[in-house]
Amino acid sequence: MLFRRKSALLRHTEVPACMAENFILSGYRIPNCSFGEYLGSAFQPTNETGNFWTHFLATFVFAFYFLELFWWENSAPVLDPFYYPFWSYFIGVCGLLVVSSMAHLFNSMSIVVREICFFVDYGTISAYTVGSSLAYFYYINPRTGMASDGSVPWLGNTPLTSMDESKELAPTLDALSPSAAWYPAWLLPVGSALARVGWWFEALYVPTACLLALVCTLACCCSRQQWPRYRYIIRTLVFLLPFVVVSTPVFYKLYMGACSSSLALFFTRHCLWLLVSGVFNICKIPERFSPGKFDIWGHSHQWFHFFTFMSILDELHMIKEAMKGLEGDLPRPPTFLATFGVMLVLLLGLAAIVLWFAMKVHAVERKPKSQ
Repeated sequence: MLFRRKSALLRHTEVPACMAENFILSGYRIPNCSFGEYLGSAFQPTNETGNFWTHFLATFVFAFYFLELFWWENSAPVLDPFYYPFWSYFIGVCGLLVVSSMAHLFNSMSIVVREICFFVDYGTISAYTVGSSLAYFYYINPRTGMASDGSVPWLGNTPLTSMDESKELAPTLDALSPSAAWYPAWLLPVGSALARVGWWFEALYVPTACLLALVCTLACCCSRQQWPRYRYIIRTLVFLLPFVVVSTPVFYKLYMGACSSSLALFFTRHCLWLLVSGVFNICKIPERFSPGKFDIWGHSHQWFHFFTFMSILDELHMIKEAMKGLEGDLPRPPTFLATFGVMLVLLLGLAAIVLWFAMKVHAVERKPKSQ
């Protein structure tokens, strides 16, 4: 095996500049080797070994805690529509973890392969945010906080009006939600500001998450060719906006005091882990203070992977906690098209972006050879 001996690895001055990482001086694999050799490098001490395992093993940990929900007493069948958003979230998270680990395992094959690996990686991060938005929309939807007396805690405990009055106040309701058994709280006379917030959430929340996912993928892919000095800051901050937008229902419930203590705790930890992971990714700690010492184990990207997974794990616990409180009852029943269909359309859009950037990279790398 080519990577069996540490002496077979390269230093940062021996690899193309685009393959070298800041403050990582050694442990680079030899480019242009076979698929099997890079596969075997997962078991060798290279500077990508930890990056691979921190997300590859995390996939199985996540799957265990995800499937744990179906072992609960009186849980619905696995393929019950109630779980469609949950399975969409599962697709997003597992796609992120598996693609990330594979990208780090095979990114040394060539410059073109390296770029494509990370283009796909950015796409799966975006897909994860949309998977989260679907879970939030159905399970942490502010409307799930309706009390048994007909009050709506997230709208300041305003009692619901009668059906007839609601129809008079919202003549377009039937067109917006013809299958609803009761009229959405946001169409009741609780103030124009709250009505606008409710309309945005019901009509634009998921589409906005999808649009941001596409824009963020475009920005991250562009950062590999432009603004190289600030690429880590750009990539970290670019995904901050989707986090804020996707977390809107949680922020709103926290503001209105409609969150349980356990859900609030999980969300707080989710945010904390994300913050810590961003600090490691931007500041390049600890290798910045001792270049060469953390080349194989303990460098910032490994910690970035660890803390992002801890964030995802607490998010999973938060979603499960919200689902437990619903007891199988949702204000808006999920459908196959509104969950898996959304994910499929999004993935097609992300694939188009990745393909476009991959063709550009291939053309750039091929151009000098033809001259």
